[in-house]
Amino acid sequence: MTKSTKEHTTDWLMVFPALTFVAVFSLYPAMDSFVLSLYSDFPGPERSFVGFGHYAELLQDPVAHQAFIVTLGFVLFSTALELLMGTGIALVVHERFRGRGWVRAAVLIPWAIPTVVASQMWRFLLNDQYGAINAILFGDRINAYVPWLADPWTAFGAIVLADVWKTSSFTGLLVLAGLQVIPEETYDAARVDGATAWQRFRHITLPLLKPALLTALLFRTIDAFRVFDLVFVITQGGPGDATQVIQFYGYKTLFTEGRVGYGTTISVTVFVAMAILSLFYVRTVGSKLLQRKPA
Repeated sequence: MTKSTKEHTTDWLMVFPALTFVAVFSLYPAMDSFVLSLYSDFPGPERSFVGFGHYAELLQDPVAHQAFIVTLGFVLFSTALELLMGTGIALVVHERFRGRGWVRAAVLIPWAIPTVVASQMWRFLLNDQYGAINAILFGDRINAYVPWLADPWTAFGAIVLADVWKTSSFTGLLVLAGLQVIPEETYDAARVDGATAWQRFRHITLPLLKPALLTALLFRTIDAFRVFDLVFVITQGGPGDATQVIQFYGYKTLFTEGRVGYGTTISVTVFVAMAILSLFYVRTVGSKLLQRKPA
């Protein structure tokens, strides 16, 4: 049974406000940014068309290469740890115990805190003079205090730790949704067959959690790739360029150095990279999740 012309018109009228919103606030800024990236750095009456010159410069920019490597490292470590922590959180809060509702609510508190606030909190905790972490580890031995944010490795670990602390609960929420759709009868049958807790987790929980884990991986990978505010508040990309992610490099180029064309080029490149990554997930991971075996 096919839809009539009137039904098709009604469908388009229903989605028209959403399409208009996306076009005005997403598509137009993206296209305008792309146009800006094709012109010289300083806008004005004398700005010139440079085509893809800024993109060629970006390919040869060693600072951008370093920022991209830092970004990939951040995505790799933070996403892996968040999946592990989130799965552990989901397994705990999925069990039935007294006060489970309060625990579930408490677990979501870090995720509910604005990123800027959470980042400022971690900056104070890691301060080398009055930070709580140094006070807990070394007490009154002020000479032993560690300048966590002054060392490249510990500074990078700090932004990863802050991100894991904040967003693991969101990953856990996604995994918990997957746990709740697994039939309890499957576990009962495994117990009858003598399966241990580890065997039930390995052969039942993990395979059936695959859709939820892949969904969490998609969201967290894209979100981690565009990290900015965490680095801006905690380390400002330092020490040196040890924690300078590609988004922060684009911000500095655009607003600090005033290079509008080149800074916009970096932002457009990040946008395109995330779009390709999203398309890859949808075409590969998403298509597999939508497949259903015949009963």
